[in-house]
Amino acid sequence: MFNGAEVTPAGVDQFPLRRPVLPPYQIDALSRDILALKRRLNAVILAHNYQVAEIQDVADVVGDSLGLSQYAARTQADVIVFCGVHFMAETAKILNPDKLVILPDRDAGCSLEESCPADRLAALQATNPNFYTVTYINCSAAVKALSDVICTSGNAVKIVNHSPKDRDLLFVPDENLGGWVMEQTGRPMTLWKGNCYVHVEWTHAALMRIRQAYPGAPVVAHPECPKAVRMLADEVCSTEKMVTWCKATSAKSIVIATEAGMLHRLKRECPDKTFIPAPTDRCACNECRFMKLNTLEKLHDCMVNLAPRVELPRDIIERARRPIERMLEISALPN
Repeated sequence: MFNGAEVTPAGVDQFPLRRPVLPPYQIDALSRDILALKRRLNAVILAHNYQVAEIQDVADVVGDSLGLSQYAARTQADVIVFCGVHFMAETAKILNPDKLVILPDRDAGCSLEESCPADRLAALQATNPNFYTVTYINCSAAVKALSDVICTSGNAVKIVNHSPKDRDLLFVPDENLGGWVMEQTGRPMTLWKGNCYVHVEWTHAALMRIRQAYPGAPVVAHPECPKAVRMLADEVCSTEKMVTWCKATSAKSIVIATEAGMLHRLKRECPDKTFIPAPTDRCACNECRFMKLNTLEKLHDCMVNLAPRVELPRDIIERARRPIERMLEISALPN
């Protein structure tokens, strides 16, 4: 396993977030203004499953990285408003270089992205000309530009299964997702040592305690979780597949081990079921400080000001676009 940059994201601590709560009348007023701005700008609002509830409620599409990438690739909107973290908005810009892409908070980053600087990845690739680099979408545009194919947690197994058999696979930057993909595919891979600071907070002990408290409730975990947690889960899957799995199961109470924003969508789409946030050793649920930098007020302001904007060099866009399009092509193939 290649030892990537050991990064604790700036300003991140491991305690629950405390955000000011807007009164309902202010949420309603801001939401109406946002929808009016959307019509005037011919904009589309894309929101990741980890966004706060009030942002999810005004979005045109709420989904995971794969679903949002697919939607961004075919949108006819003039303005793409991306409520997620910065690398997601970059992906939308790569797929739509001539459109205006804005996001509520430019500082909404990602510990995985920070763990894998492009220059260090290039140095590793130079040690083995036979490397075929499979890159998790949680990375910078510059890292995407160095990649052979991009993947998401929802399609990583399929992408690896379609990777050339005569190449040495290098998987960056999430070691936990990469380990899970190796278990599912049997393909050996060199793993970059990076992780999502949120998902590694879950432990075997914390999951055992919640299982004992809710003995009949299945556990659904994201593959970014450590192996000790994945082994306890009844299902390991992307956030989008969590929705499908929870709709299909007969269980009425389900433990969810992923970022707490996912619970809002699950409750909305499965109103007859109870969702229990998997606790960590530190808190009763787990939130990403980067995802939660985006607020309804910032969403409104970015649409009024048409800023912050995502801008990328044209050569990075062209080089990064190819592995993203390769991912979308493979994702469209029959299973």
